[in-house]
Amino acid sequence: MEKKVLTQEEINSLRELQIKQNELIFSLGQVEYQIILLEDTKQSFKEQVKNLERESQILGQKLTEKYGSGKIDLEAGELIL
Repeated sequence: MEKKVLTQEEINSLRELQIKQNELIFSLGQVEYQIILLEDTKQSFKEQVKNLERESQILGQKLTEKYGSGKIDLEAGELIL
């Protein structure tokens, strides 16, 4: 098998490319890590929205049972039938 020697410039170019590739791989890993954290946060917010909707429905049912159906004016604190 024949061996050929690369020039120092070619070696430097290859090393620079390798460094850039490693930096990109590291950056991609950081982005993926942040995505995981954001997805966890998003899931937590989705659960909070579901809980809020449940609370809203329960309160709405209680108020309807007590006062009947109507529209609530929060500023005046009145139920308009």
